[in-house]
Amino acid sequence: MAFSPDAAFGYLQRAHEQGRLAHAYLISGATGTGKRQLASRLANLVNGTKAEDVFASGVTAVFVAEPESKSRRIVIGQIRELEHSLQMRAPDGRRKVAIVSDADRLQPQAANAFLKTLEEPPNDSLLLLLSTLPEALPETILSRCISIPLAPLQKREPSAEELELIELLATIARPEAAGVQSAYRLAHGVQGLLKRVRGEIVAEHEAALKREETRYKNTTDGSWLDEREDHFKALTESIYVQRRAQLIEVIFRWWSDVLRASTGIVGRELSAATAETAAFAAKLTTPQILQRIRRLEDLRDHLGRNIQEALALEVAFLSVFR
Repeated sequence: MAFSPDAAFGYLQRAHEQGRLAHAYLISGATGTGKRQLASRLANLVNGTKAEDVFASGVTAVFVAEPESKSRRIVIGQIRELEHSLQMRAPDGRRKVAIVSDADRLQPQAANAFLKTLEEPPNDSLLLLLSTLPEALPETILSRCISIPLAPLQKREPSAEELELIELLATIARPEAAGVQSAYRLAHGVQGLLKRVRGEIVAEHEAALKREETRYKNTTDGSWLDEREDHFKALTESIYVQRRAQLIEVIFRWWSDVLRASTGIVGRELSAATAETAAFAAKLTTPQILQRIRRLEDLRDHLGRNIQEALALEVAFLSVFR
């Protein structure tokens, strides 16, 4: 059963008041379901820290590990530092809280190191793992945490470009679709989709600029128009990056469903593509699926660092979909 954030906090609060709070919880849910907020409220409950300060550096007796390396993974050095901090005595009788955010991005060595902490948790400690993809965590870690799944927010209707992307992804699951050529076709299809998205944004903002120019051309000097042009260029890029990120998130959700199909987990994020994700899962082992999800994480990182978009997509899709 999935909880709302408030219901989950109520359950944990009662356990705390009755002295039954476990030493480790896995808080899972899709992006935007409130995992970090729930962890903050729980840390505040047992530690007295202000909820809004939990993820800030230097907070008393609260220790956070989250992806920071160039590869956007949690490395063993971060876990070693977290373990060392947990061994220290907390001041004023506070309970020590360790939060591992995006726990599904633990490197294998880091996951093995953290497993030892789960097996022998330090006194007066609470371990919280947060994950959008708990299926990617080792079973040895999952079995040592109490699961707190958060219910998805009310589903919005997918946009036209998201529906088109799901259709493009479905083509890769067909029996005849395999190899480099299919991966290239998919990459080029996604590039074409992104080109149209950018074109829509540009056209909308050019029309808005034209309306402003017509309205104010006789009341302002020419420098105003230059400033507005710069404004709309920046706004175009900002909105485009946001909509591109939403499409990349759809691909992540598609592969999350492939992983769920591979591991026998009930429930799909993209219910319209259930048959296609199941078909793709049948072609791959679970480790192969996890490897492809990591390559998608690399793509997201590359796009965030402004690596040439078309090249980043082609390289990623060749490793993920062929």
